[in-house]
Amino acid sequence: MARIAGVNLPTNKRVIIALQYIHGIGPKIAKDIVKALNLSEERRVSQLTDAEVLQIRELIDRDYMVEGDLRRDVAMNIKRLMDLGCYRGLRHRKGLPVRGQRTHTNARTRKGPAKTIAGKKKTA
Repeated sequence: MARIAGVNLPTNKRVIIALQYIHGIGPKIAKDIVKALNLSEERRVSQLTDAEVLQIRELIDRDYMVEGDLRRDVAMNIKRLMDLGCYRGLRHRKGLPVRGQRTHTNARTRKGPAKTIAGKKKTA
């Protein structure tokens, strides 16, 4: 079992797919890593030698911000916006959509489950 950046990679998947289990590595960066180390795109994680796993680990540590460091950096950026009191920071603070989406309807992911407000009863 290969362990890179604190993540156990699934052994039966292709290397490009398995690398995407690491937070901060997507399809493009995974392909770049495989290309930089001259590995075949069809190789499986179980077929990698210890030396190749070590090369992948060193390349990721040297060139990319992943996992804990990336999460901390994103959290610090959000905290900075909130401390500044800018519009985006206020939206983060209130738990509303940050990037200009409508909130009259939708936005349930950010706002949470609907809270029913008692209205005027209809009389027949």
